[in-house]
Amino acid sequence: MAVETVVSDLVSTAQRCISAGMHVHLDKPAGCSLTAFQELLAEAARRRRTVQMGYMFRHNPAFRFCFRAVREGWLGEVFEVHGVISKTVDAQQRKELAEYPGSMFELGCHLIDAVVAVLGRPEKIGSFSRRSRPQQDDLADNQVAVFEYAKATATIRSSLLEVEGTQRRQFVVCGTRGTVEIRPLEPPRLQMALDRPWREYRKGYQDIELPPMPGRYDDHLLELARLIRGEKESEYLFEHDLAVQEAVLQASGAPLR
Repeated sequence: MAVETVVSDLVSTAQRCISAGMHVHLDKPAGCSLTAFQELLAEAARRRRTVQMGYMFRHNPAFRFCFRAVREGWLGEVFEVHGVISKTVDAQQRKELAEYPGSMFELGCHLIDAVVAVLGRPEKIGSFSRRSRPQQDDLADNQVAVFEYAKATATIRSSLLEVEGTQRRQFVVCGTRGTVEIRPLEPPRLQMALDRPWREYRKGYQDIELPPMPGRYDDHLLELARLIRGEKESEYLFEHDLAVQEAVLQASGAPLR
């Protein structure tokens, strides 16, 4: 079952689906209550049901390349991650989004998922919000979050004000032996810098050829079918999804409840 509702109804709708024995693809982010999402995942685990989150870069070939480079140590020890994800919205969209914690919640969540994939659960998060039109609405339309780790920091910026913001979306991972830069994110262009030749890659900056990108969620749904049939294990454990949801709420300046 694919669940896409208004954000406030996402988790309760998914809970009904899980209780009815269904596997679920859940739109992002997972509501405004960390406790409710935790209860959903616990019930899904008890019933051995899948909850697949709809974060849009999980099957993006550039992100998959980046995650592999980190996992296999090509970049050395990661010390910095930086991401930007922005766009513009009209007056009606502003009105709808103002009910929720802001641009970081709406857009930044996709890159927070990637930050947690690279660095794990952050030790501390600082959230900074600006509202450009306080006379019109309470929408936090310009936000930045800083994620602190023992040996690394990450920053995510997200706004609903940037002209042609989709063209400047980016995700950068810096390690002691190399850097991966994805810009733009869709369709993705990836450059990698290395401090030495590694496998088929040379020292220095180089463009990386990526496989063609299918529809954004095509591979999500194909994976969901394989998960349901028991043909593979999920690459994203419930612990990861819970850490992402906690980080999304904190980065958005929302209360943990």
